[in-house]
Amino acid sequence: MSIRLIALDLDGTLLNSKKELTERNRKALETCIAQGIWIVPCTGRTSMGIPDFVRGLPGVRYAITVNGGMIEDMEENKVLDEHLLKKETALELIDLVKDRHIMYDAYIGGQGISEDKFYNHLEDYRITPEIQMLVKKTRIMVPSIVEYVKKWNGMIDKVNYFFDDLEERQEIWELLKQRDDILVSTSLYNNLEINGPGASKGEGLLRLASILGIRREETMAFGDGNNDASMIRDAGIGVVMENGDPDLKGIADYITATNDESGVAQAIEKLVLSGENKLACIYLGWYYMAIIGDLSVRQYPCLLWWLLLQS
Repeated sequence: MSIRLIALDLDGTLLNSKKELTERNRKALETCIAQGIWIVPCTGRTSMGIPDFVRGLPGVRYAITVNGGMIEDMEENKVLDEHLLKKETALELIDLVKDRHIMYDAYIGGQGISEDKFYNHLEDYRITPEIQMLVKKTRIMVPSIVEYVKKWNGMIDKVNYFFDDLEERQEIWELLKQRDDILVSTSLYNNLEINGPGASKGEGLLRLASILGIRREETMAFGDGNNDASMIRDAGIGVVMENGDPDLKGIADYITATNDESGVAQAIEKLVLSGENKLACIYLGWYYMAIIGDLSVRQYPCLLWWLLLQS
């Protein structure tokens, strides 16, 4: 079974801590593209937030953005599928936190929006210098987020929260989990990301694969955070970074090196570019575990490592 589509989270996964694409990662992606494998950024960002050095790679055409809320054909500048927030829901989410010491912003029409009281005070919400740079690159300032949303004629891509008080973050998260009209995930220890129903990276991956005529078993996904969990579960092969969330590692098919060690390239080189025998070993491991029944298909790391080392 060969891999035909690789979905890649950006921050903490494909990009290193300096938000750069390493030369080794770039070469691995270019080799995949040359072999006809679709390389698909799968990110909580909008498509405008995907760095030019990623979206500019020849052959990078499709993107799964805002945590699966949108599937975009960047070559045709066309949205193929979307699952967004109702404007009324977005306003309720903002109203929930607007009187607390919680930063909120929104993605609307592919653009992040913020306002002065947040944009120029990011350090008050435990936002690291690296993430501050990202926020300022991907948001524009407006006089009032609430008024901007009210005047917007359409759906809202996503709402984000950033917290200074982590106990308050947990409180809000538990409260939001009770709603059935949103999906809540997180990519940082101090944030929450709220999407519309049906918007997850896993659902986005499966929908794009269907559009392209690719079977689930022919997909691979890379991630490091909570908002990557659905695509790690749903992909044919789910790869988690060594720097990834411990819970995410628990559902991984394969754990690769850190994002600062070109972990994406290391896994692609080992599992995809060095021959199908290694992928065959993984599927063989799945088969035996399913037949034996002693372990779930996600719990055979020792067997998997042995098979990989033998091939």
